[in-house]
Amino acid sequence: MHNTTYPVIEGAEAFYLAGGPTGILLCHGFNATPQSVRTVGETFAAHGLTVFAPRLHGHGTDCREFEAACFEDWKQSVREGYDLLAARCETVIVAGQSMGATLALALAQEGVPFDGIVTINAALSVPGYQSLGDDCPTHLKEDAPDIKATGVHEIVYDTVPTRAAKKLLALIEQTLPHLSSVDTPALVLYSAVDHVVPPDNSRRLYELLASSNKRCRCLPNSYHVATLDNDQQLIVEETLRFIESLAEELAG
Repeated sequence: MHNTTYPVIEGAEAFYLAGGPTGILLCHGFNATPQSVRTVGETFAAHGLTVFAPRLHGHGTDCREFEAACFEDWKQSVREGYDLLAARCETVIVAGQSMGATLALALAQEGVPFDGIVTINAALSVPGYQSLGDDCPTHLKEDAPDIKATGVHEIVYDTVPTRAAKKLLALIEQTLPHLSSVDTPALVLYSAVDHVVPPDNSRRLYELLASSNKRCRCLPNSYHVATLDNDQQLIVEETLRFIESLAEELAG
């Protein structure tokens, strides 16, 4: 496990909520922290699930640590989160927001035996980063979080290291060609309007997945950071319905 040399920003810590035999691993997105999935996580816990939201390496500390991290570090953070839940739970579902979804898909390709995958605005392309060349600045100004609801705060770095953005693109490039090898049961959630990741990413993902149990649902009232937006309750309801379908499948 990585030891950070920088203090974790208050509120950005990983969190674990003990519950029943079904575990849900919540993976935040690029330049985000577990804070962005905390409300959803607490709601899952209120429904009896065991919840763990790891803090991806380099996130929620200092931009210099973010710059030094690579996507293998981020995958390792998720892998360790899976191991923690798998040791405590009979079933482990991974739910990833944006890059968190990309990481979940990448690990499923590598054989991590998730019982189900929930993707929320999965990042399979990021148009804002696609044109980064060798002559771009070392740091990019971070825009305000793409959230439709008003008065919502998300913990992010003010600037994004170009090196980190390129690592995100490299992760996507590695993961995209092998999506059709993923046959894990999947719930694909996407916002009707998303200014960071085109909604077509999720529709394409749904078509490519080899899962026999797969469903695709639109979040009508949220932008990109849907776990902090107006459709939080819908995310929970659709996920609980999906988990119920997995239980019925196992019982059948």
